[in-house]
Amino acid sequence: MSTQAIDEVLRTTRSVRRRLNFERPIPPELIEECIEIATQAPTGLHRESWRFLVITDPEQKAGVARLYRRGFEAYAGRREGAPSRAQQALVSRLHEMPALILVCSEGRPDPGNNAMNVSFYASVLPAAWSLMLALRARGVGATWTTVLLVHERETAELLGIPEDVTQTVLLPVAFTRDAVLKPAARRGPREVTFWNRWGERRADAPASSGAGDQEPAP
Repeated sequence: MSTQAIDEVLRTTRSVRRRLNFERPIPPELIEECIEIATQAPTGLHRESWRFLVITDPEQKAGVARLYRRGFEAYAGRREGAPSRAQQALVSRLHEMPALILVCSEGRPDPGNNAMNVSFYASVLPAAWSLMLALRARGVGATWTTVLLVHERETAELLGIPEDVTQTVLLPVAFTRDAVLKPAARRGPREVTFWNRWGERRADAPASSGAGDQEPAP
């Protein structure tokens, strides 16, 4: 096992919104291969409640894109500053993506029970991240986005999703085209890690120079 190769995938898996090949289809077998890898992710109580809805039909993609655009406009109206060009590029061409993968989970979370609520999402989101990593390793870019959840009910009606199924992350996917993916600027581990008690740093740790924050993208 090559630690260097694994670290490279982990460090360079970014949300890819531009430099994508919209004309090149993604073979269904490749998507299913990546999903097979993704379902090796941890899951609470071995429920395997994850479900993956792959959308390739042009009409369905167009419907999802309309709902996504409405959700994005609502998001943009609540935040300071204009959306980035990369974010706008994704919104304008979402319907052209070769495939959209909506990661769902059977059941509904319990907002009144924090432990169960965390357990619910912790049993599906690791699979979504593993899927993104597996796609990255095969030259397929994806974007981790939750904007569509603003219109979860309309999305469910459009795609025939049952009421007892929870939508989580939408991954628009396409083969990359001359995309150079690099590690993002993040705070160093000594800035974000405490030892034994909250707020306590490792006594022998030198001061960290830190790195600029990376703006989270919808």
